[in-house]
Amino acid sequence: MRVALALPSHNVSVYLEGMKGYPDPKCRPTIEENQALFELSLTNIYECGVTRVVNQITGYKVFYHRIIVEGDPEVGKDVISVKCIASGPNYNVTHGIVKRDVLPAGFQEPEDLEITSSIERNAPVPSLSIQIRQGDKLVTGDLTVSPGANLQMEIALDNSSAPIYGLGVNYMQVSDDSRQEETIIFNGCSVDPYLFENFNTVDGDLLAAKFRAFKFPDSIYVQFSGTVNVCVDRCKGVICSNGQTAFGRRRREISASPADPNKVYEVTMTTFIKVNYDENADQNTVSEIDQKIRQLKLTNQKLARNSRAGNVFESIHEPSSTTRASDDDVQSDNTSIMPTNENAKVEETIMFREVITRQDIPREELSSVNNASPRGTSSWPVQRALLFAGIWPLFALLQRTTIRH
Repeated sequence: MRVALALPSHNVSVYLEGMKGYPDPKCRPTIEENQALFELSLTNIYECGVTRVVNQITGYKVFYHRIIVEGDPEVGKDVISVKCIASGPNYNVTHGIVKRDVLPAGFQEPEDLEITSSIERNAPVPSLSIQIRQGDKLVTGDLTVSPGANLQMEIALDNSSAPIYGLGVNYMQVSDDSRQEETIIFNGCSVDPYLFENFNTVDGDLLAAKFRAFKFPDSIYVQFSGTVNVCVDRCKGVICSNGQTAFGRRRREISASPADPNKVYEVTMTTFIKVNYDENADQNTVSEIDQKIRQLKLTNQKLARNSRAGNVFESIHEPSSTTRASDDDVQSDNTSIMPTNENAKVEETIMFREVITRQDIPREELSSVNNASPRGTSSWPVQRALLFAGIWPLFALLQRTTIRH
């Protein structure tokens, strides 16, 4: 997105909203005479905090940002909204109309009809704002907070959209300006409520979440990037593991059911804050925050593993037609699959399905199956399960010992 902005004078400061003094040159304008030129990426929207709004029905996309022109203190600041609209794909739809007589015999109507008035209204495309506050003070790009400071993030709809839509945060991650990133909101719920609480709302038009300021070792800038659902009237809440109700959509609901009919738009938003150590800060609080960040990294690692395990669980208890293959089909497929990491996950899923299915067999049938297998060997699903458990050699040794006795 290329934005050329005429400047009123040379003695002005031009920057993106919330990014005053941000060091990345891609997010700073090129000044030529009395013109400021911004070139913002619409591919990597997180780079400079571009907001993306996607209509889930039509594919209609809107990218927007706000530019601040700051002059003399007496004049104040000018806020300029810039927008780029990308239309979705065009669909050719044909309808066949069959005319039938539904009026009584002999019914007549006038040939000329007078239309006195017509009303046509379209719901507005929502415009969202994201702000971070420290008490009554707005945390902007020129304000630095210390680790452990009590902050609050607010996500709100504009005045024209608030009576129509509601909001729900589905996902949010925090990162520095390089490569470190951690998830803090997953499937609508907080990963660590001590660092970042769940989003709450009163009327659905404004979401608020309290959190403690924290930072990464290599940067004073902290970037928050989130996915916000915009629903008609109000988004559904999610019951999190701590019993609180957060506003988002759970992954299981999204993958297992059609799209929420209330969800109309999906908005991707980004904001930045500056966090640095203050000599007057409480060192115990700073140490506790650093410890929580290390725990957050471990939690994210477990979160990734549990997500894969959750997929395995769903494939067991909600098998599709492709996962209801016979044991013979499974064996033939496994012999031709190379043991790559991705295929290992598929193998693990099939193995767990077979083990659980085998545990559901009555004891009498299970003993008959074992008696039917060759002496000194076990059934192939159990072998495979023990092989993955890493104890097959010990099991084979115990079998040989039992046979000798």
